[in-house]
Amino acid sequence: MQIIANPGIKKTMKIAPDKSFKIAIASGKGGTGKTLVATNLFYVLKKNIDNVALVDCDAEAPNVMGFYNNYKFNSDYDITLKAPVIMKEKCNFCGKCKEYCSFNAIFLIHETIQVVYDLCHGCGACFFACKYGAIKEKHLKLGKVSHYSNGKESSIIESRLKIGVLSSVPVIKASINESDKNQICILDSPPGTSCPFIQTIEKADYVVLVAEPTPFGLSDLKQSVETLKTMNKKYGVIINREGIGNFDIYDYLKFENINILMQIPFSKKIASCYSKGDILVDFMPELQNDFLSMFNTIIN
Repeated sequence: MQIIANPGIKKTMKIAPDKSFKIAIASGKGGTGKTLVATNLFYVLKKNIDNVALVDCDAEAPNVMGFYNNYKFNSDYDITLKAPVIMKEKCNFCGKCKEYCSFNAIFLIHETIQVVYDLCHGCGACFFACKYGAIKEKHLKLGKVSHYSNGKESSIIESRLKIGVLSSVPVIKASINESDKNQICILDSPPGTSCPFIQTIEKADYVVLVAEPTPFGLSDLKQSVETLKTMNKKYGVIINREGIGNFDIYDYLKFENINILMQIPFSKKIASCYSKGDILVDFMPELQNDFLSMFNTIIN
């Protein structure tokens, strides 16, 4: 498969035909510009690649569709968890289900027993433990995965967590699995370095970290880098809001031998464009080549 990056540049994508290539756009904290990067990279790539997907993995606060209101809703489905229901009339309060539960999701004292659904992971250990048929299943809705498209193969997949549910991991996992049929997948990761971040980048072939050149931005970048090192992931950094802060982040990247993939200037025009839900490269077309050059660097 060949991609025309820009006039005069032709690169060969080294991707197996039966495997999609996933690029996660991540950051150590919110507000660094990862959604800005993800939405614009997707916009540029879909002009060159038919089979490309953008996956909004920030299930707690998905906002990618705010930039693509011309994409039409196709379908959605619920993500559920098989959770136990204890039938007290059959229970002899032996405590085996509580003993087998690794997540402390079953509360038992004397003849009072209850499932704490916020802690339940649906592992099924309690069903295995109970020898009296006192446990049945019910489906708890965790969230949903929605599909949007513009009539072509390029698509947007949104993960959305149900309000009140504590963990977004199952919803994120389902949305990423939906993108496996696409040749190129852009994963807009949740902020931070907790479980949702780990679940997103675990499926990624390459991680783009978006960071600000400030002391706070550097601190969060270091946390992300150390996490990626333990996971043996390939990664590079985009400096967003270039020109603010200081040069400490550049010294750190040089010392760690980490590639700077791209720099986006600190600009009132960019901030205004983003706040309106507009695609940046439409207003600053000179950045299109920067995004495509970055993509070719990652792929090749």
